Amino acid sequence: MSDVKPFFIYTTVGDWMATLVAPHIFDTRGEYVGYIDGAERSVYTRDGEWIGTLSKDGRILRKRAAQRRPLQDKPLAKPAVKPSNLPGRAPLPPQMAELSYDTVDVLEEEEDIFKRLSDRRKDLGE
Repeated sequence: MSDVKPFFIYTTVGDWMATLVAPHIFDTRGEYVGYIDGAERSVYTRDGEWIGTLSKDGRILRKRAAQRRPLQDKPLAKPAVKPSNLPGRAPLPPQMAELSYDTVDVLEEEEDIFKRLSDRRKDLGE
């Protein structure tokens, strides 16, 4: 896993929020928070909840009117070991293009999205 180059995830204003070491996403403290799936670069929380698509400039974006997708039945498991190439800090962010009104920067709108459990996941006791 250490041969995969880290990809930095930022907000539109340039705050570093996470790092992708494909296919796993880690927050700035190195905690596993989600994963990327498929050619369309869909981003999921560790619970398997779809939150948006990873853009080429390093933002997680979604259409404002996007339908919620069903939870993935088998979300990607937490990696057994943190990648050895997980950085302690990020380089300066690229200059971000403005977003049209119909597109949302997920990490600006819901900065705690990776910290919460999905409200769509059934309780373990049920």
